Amino acid sequence: MTDLIIPGTQSVPDVLGDWQAGILAMNGDSYPENAFSLFDQIIKWVEKYLAADSRALSLELRLIYLNTSSVRAMMDIFDLLETAAAGGRRVAVNWYFDSANERVGELAAEFKEDYTFPFHILPVD
Repeated sequence: MTDLIIPGTQSVPDVLGDWQAGILAMNGDSYPENAFSLFDQIIKWVEKYLAADSRALSLELRLIYLNTSSVRAMMDIFDLLETAAAGGRRVAVNWYFDSANERVGELAAEFKEDYTFPFHILPVD
């Protein structure tokens, strides 16, 4: 299958979906003018990956700021992972955040409360 590469901008995170490694990485701010256009690509990639075989998928997040539309889209992605995990698929989220930015850590913790798959919130200095 194919990798997903979306170059980041000031308002769009860098996105790399590495098909062979089973990793979807997002880095940066997420407040795109059209969140649907951005996240539709990401959601479709996750759906294809999960439908293709039974390999694990890990989300490696280094998101700094998310607007409301981005939060909703992330919930859609996490819902896909929750469904996959309920079916026995190994999935995980590793959300790295600057320990000086408590709001991002709190947002990640709010997400974590809603899901049962491994969801790690990892402060970095």
